[in-house]
Amino acid sequence: MSYKIPVSVLVLIHTPKGEVLLLERAKQPGFWQSVTGSQEAGESLVQTACREVREETGLVPQADDLIAWNVANNFRITLTPERFAPGTTHNLEQVFSLCLPEPIAVTLAPEEHLAWRWLPWQEAAAACFSWSNRDAILMLSLGLAAQPATP
Repeated sequence: MSYKIPVSVLVLIHTPKGEVLLLERAKQPGFWQSVTGSQEAGESLVQTACREVREETGLVPQADDLIAWNVANNFRITLTPERFAPGTTHNLEQVFSLCLPEPIAVTLAPEEHLAWRWLPWQEAAAACFSWSNRDAILMLSLGLAAQPATP
């Protein structure tokens, strides 16, 4: 059996106005999240982020479209521990963001997600089941607040 690497990415897809794209997990209906996924052997983290965005939304970002936050979350694996090597208890998640000019429709991978929605950052943070996703959205809001207002 091939086990997942316990290193993953979280990619916040958002607009300059603070709208955040959330996806509803197929295997856990009602669980909303940003794009996430595990690193595959031989991939850099930015390659993982680009691949996961493409697989989960149909969007095709280039490496320089993504911003690496240099934020890593270490969390206990609770939802699918059997997918990791025996004895693996924690995952290291690296945070990235992708800013789009405005909300757009995405194409979901039906085996992974049931629905998508764009929400204002406050609602998106409250809707996430994951503390690391919520915290990343809250950090995003700090950066959005620091940007000059457009006329």
